[in-house]
Amino acid sequence: MRTSLRKIGNSQGILIPKPMLIQAGLEDEIEIEIEDGALVLRAARPANPRAAWADSAKALAASGDDTEVWPAFGNTADADLKW
Repeated sequence: MRTSLRKIGNSQGILIPKPMLIQAGLEDEIEIEIEDGALVLRAARPANPRAAWADSAKALAASGDDTEVWPAFGNTADADLKW
């Protein structure tokens, strides 16, 4: 798709079609940077990447998909260890 730069105040901008925004997952805030001479737009990451961990863990437990992947390790020989 080809488009033109438009004057917006002292800056310039482009209009991005809504279907492209939806497909890229871009909403209110985005991150913008230059990579190898290309202008790259990405969905903004939360300020604290761990902020949603508690909610995600609760949702995982509620779905019943939080079973152990590896079997539990036995500690039967621990009594024989000398410290």
